Amino acid sequence: MNIPRMNYRQYRKARRLTHECCNYCDGNCLLLDDGEECVCVQSISYSLLCRWFKAAVLPLDAALCAEISKSREEVKRCTVCGAAFVPKSNRAKYCPDCAARVRRKKEAERQRQRYLHSTHLGR
Repeated sequence: MNIPRMNYRQYRKARRLTHECCNYCDGNCLLLDDGEECVCVQSISYSLLCRWFKAAVLPLDAALCAEISKSREEVKRCTVCGAAFVPKSNRAKYCPDCAARVRRKKEAERQRQRYLHSTHLGR
């Protein structure tokens, strides 16, 4: 079984995400609690060990999820912001956030050019 290892930056992001987990309570994991308090595994480990964390909490941060759980071939870097993302096609260049911004900018430029072209022809 291949357990993903995180670097320090990824670990810090994952540790911040543990507070979003519904099983996290005062640094302890309610799922592992069998009468005796048990520390949340994700808050002390550089490995992804908790199935619940992987399935329910990690997808909240798409970039971190892509970096940790996908292989290098499946992950791309956004050309605008450099964030890791899992592309939906082989032509994808931008993460979903930047894709919307770039699309709006290009559409505005296209409309601007169209307007300028039509006003020059009208003279």
